[in-house]
Amino acid sequence: MKTKSLSFQLRIFLAMMLLILLASVLIAAVTVYQYKEQTIEYNTGRLERKEDAVKSAIHIWLNDSNNSSPITTKNLAFIFKEKIHEISSIHKLEVNIYDLKGVLLKSSYSGFVKNVIPKKLSGNTVKSLASSPLHRLVNLTKVEDKKRQSSFTYIVDNKFKPIGILNLRYFQDNTSQEKDLEEFLVRMAFVYLLMFILAIGLAYFISRYITKSLKMVTEKMYLTSLSERNEKIILRNASTEIHTLVNAYNKMIDALEESAVKLAKGEREQAWREMAKQVAHEIKNPLTPMRLTVQSFQRKFDPSDPLIHEKLNEHSQTLIQQIDTLSSIASAFSNFANMPKQQREKMDIVEVLKHSLDIFPEDYIRFYPKEKSIIAELDKSQIIRIITNLVKNATQALEDTKDKKIEVRIFKKDGHVTFTVADNGRGISEEVKNRVFEPKFTTKSSGMGLGLPMVKNIVNAFDGHISFTSQENKGTVFTVSLPIK
Repeated sequence: MKTKSLSFQLRIFLAMMLLILLASVLIAAVTVYQYKEQTIEYNTGRLERKEDAVKSAIHIWLNDSNNSSPITTKNLAFIFKEKIHEISSIHKLEVNIYDLKGVLLKSSYSGFVKNVIPKKLSGNTVKSLASSPLHRLVNLTKVEDKKRQSSFTYIVDNKFKPIGILNLRYFQDNTSQEKDLEEFLVRMAFVYLLMFILAIGLAYFISRYITKSLKMVTEKMYLTSLSERNEKIILRNASTEIHTLVNAYNKMIDALEESAVKLAKGEREQAWREMAKQVAHEIKNPLTPMRLTVQSFQRKFDPSDPLIHEKLNEHSQTLIQQIDTLSSIASAFSNFANMPKQQREKMDIVEVLKHSLDIFPEDYIRFYPKEKSIIAELDKSQIIRIITNLVKNATQALEDTKDKKIEVRIFKKDGHVTFTVADNGRGISEEVKNRVFEPKFTTKSSGMGLGLPMVKNIVNAFDGHISFTSQENKGTVFTVSLPIK
């Protein structure tokens, strides 16, 4: 688990638990170390006391009236022939006497098991004893998992002249100290276990208390919204740091409310600007074909033409359709909340598309219906707006194309009417494909970029689907699929 993913409350809790564990381990380590130091001091002092006692006993015996032998190195073995065992028994340690060269003269050991008492001391031991400031040497060895202390000091005569080397050896018995240490550690473990359990509860409540204010600030920040009224945080008895954080949050709320008011005002103004632009754009769409229709009629009018009445009716029908479109735009503008309001009616969508394409004078526009008639329940004016925008965009995409082609196809499949508008123009680049249906986006030098977004909105209102495929310098195909009701 990564540290960054832990909550602040959990971090405080774990930190307190770790601190308690470290304190427990440290105290236990110090306790063990202190017991060992005390044991070492005890054994050292004990050996010194025994050594002083033995040396006193030896000195007394050397000066005893019962001892008639001269006090020399050669006579030490005879002088202490029996007395060494008495001294060893009284002081409960092993006593060995060596001459000044380190050769064993007499030992208190009298057991049946072979002893490991060296018959001669090493030269280093003799030299170290002689060079020692206090003429005393202590060695610590381990025999059969037991620690043994050995001390070496001089035996002196009445004139304090060394006549021999006294070696005292005894095994350290630390059983009592080790048992006391074990009992102490067990008791301390129980105490710390109880303290640890209490500390868990205490750490939990402390960490929860510390982070309670932070959680409240966090919850308020989660609920902060630009579109709604936000409540300020009021805390009592909070720490200085939390109080500073709360004040910063409350100031942010004040600034946010001011920004929300300015933003709402700006959005309303922008919405009206966008609506005006879209209405202007929508009005231009029917005005252009109306102008082209009148110009075409004016240019081709021939009173002697036997089909003049039929052509007049056709042009009139086209103008009426565009006038109806203008009327619907005006109505939608007056009632913006319902824009675009659908007026569904049964109609022949093939015929509607045919009349919509007749207003375009370009001779490279071709219409290929797969069926003669497709009856659908749709909004006629909005269908005209869809096809008009798509064909107009296609004609603008052919500005730099020599062999211009626009093909409009319509067919019915699976309860849907589908029509496509294909051109062989410059296509749409990969960089802008995702923005084609964005409002105000356009790749043309003129226009407001509201045509295709408006078409998409109309198609979505019909629960339909619009898509396109395009290749640069090869062309674009827009596909609109609407459910037939």
